[in-house]
Amino acid sequence: MAADTTQFLEWTHPREEIEYGVLMANGRLAPRTFANRAEAEQWAHTDEGEQVVEFNHVCSCDL
Repeated sequence: MAADTTQFLEWTHPREEIEYGVLMANGRLAPRTFANRAEAEQWAHTDEGEQVVEFNHVCSCDL
């Protein structure tokens, strides 16, 4: 008999699933997302007008 390999992911509320991105100086989002805010801040060129943004696709709201 085969072993049960079922794995369950921990449930998180969709409103708490925040993505991090960088709004570039030209007004467009960078073509990638980041694992966390610190990674986005490291990638952004804030001295050139870029800024880190947080957003949630479920409620379509910017934070």
